[in-house]
Amino acid sequence: MKDVLKELERRREIARMGGGQARIDAQHKKGKLTARERIDVFLDEGSFEEFDMYVEHRSTDFGMEKTKIAGDGVVTGWGTVNGRPVYLFAKDFTVFGGSLSEAHAEKVVKVQEMALRNRAPIIGLYDAGGARIQEGVAALGGYAEIFQRNVLASGVIPQISLIMGPCAGGDVYSPAMTDFIFMVRDTSYMFVTGPDVVKTVTNETVTAESLGGASVHTTKSSIADGAYDNDVEALLQMRRLVDLLPASNTAEIPEIECYQSVTDHDLSLDRLIPDNANKPYDIKELILKVADEGDFFEIQQNFAKNIVTGFGRIEGRSVGFVANQPMVLAGVLDSDASRKAARFVRFCDCFSIPIVTFVDVAGVQPRPAPGLGVFNKTPPPSRGLGWVGGLWGNKNWGGGGGGG
Repeated sequence: MKDVLKELERRREIARMGGGQARIDAQHKKGKLTARERIDVFLDEGSFEEFDMYVEHRSTDFGMEKTKIAGDGVVTGWGTVNGRPVYLFAKDFTVFGGSLSEAHAEKVVKVQEMALRNRAPIIGLYDAGGARIQEGVAALGGYAEIFQRNVLASGVIPQISLIMGPCAGGDVYSPAMTDFIFMVRDTSYMFVTGPDVVKTVTNETVTAESLGGASVHTTKSSIADGAYDNDVEALLQMRRLVDLLPASNTAEIPEIECYQSVTDHDLSLDRLIPDNANKPYDIKELILKVADEGDFFEIQQNFAKNIVTGFGRIEGRSVGFVANQPMVLAGVLDSDASRKAARFVRFCDCFSIPIVTFVDVAGVQPRPAPGLGVFNKTPPPSRGLGWVGGLWGNKNWGGGGGGG
């Protein structure tokens, strides 16, 4: 029996090394953590239970049968965040660049179905380059199965995607179908196809950052809901977000013990709004004073800044905040702000999260006629995921990931 246990431990150690020490070192040199290191940071210590550690691909074409690595480029399982169960999968860039094979997809689909069956949030940590070209249609079929589970889980359990490396193809389409996407600055990218393909097709040289970096997707395309400076900060912030969300659409709203008095007066609020209606003020100051302990998790902070959306707590219970921001465009409602707020309200509605709305709006800003201004210009291929019907496509209104 001891021999069997020793052999088991030996195989586990090999599986935990992924693509080997050299590739792990290369990952660290880029300022990125490995898949298992990310899981260790995100989950409560010692809570992770892994599924399908020894799964290998089944491809025999192009000499692939000679290269098999346990896990096949993705780590799946479940654990807890502050004691609450979550399911997750983490793409392992050290194994075939994290590319998706048929077996790889089956692992992801299995954990998606378990999350849906057990009504718990699912988190995807992405660091991959799309489908594994050696498997062709079989790999693409795997993405179709993942997309279907994204649709089935929509509005039932929270789905969060964290882009932590260069992602393309299906590893962009699937996150675009989830509830929230967050990125890591300077190391993560999202695009339908990479800069080399753009160069080949259009003869235009673009960088990965200008094509699909965090700055583009948090300020222009609205694909991403936020960006962080490094892997650790991003993962710790995801712990905050998970803590604010219910486990499913039938679960109770998360509640923690509240130590802040609900009867004390805050006289500073009397001076927040200026006497002169033409003078702006920062609505975030009001939100921070209303939320417990001044704890506010803002969603899409850098997009459509004339409206503010995010999560906080009141008397220990999670709520959503929607507020016009007089500091930007006098808080006027334009199409970007309207879509941003509508998407956030839809999410809160699905999960029965109460919404606190602060209204101070000058009115609605109509868009220019289609023949005027920027809408008559041909866009460069380096902005956002797609150009649909004269407007940049994003996940909020059906254009997401569509134009290629």
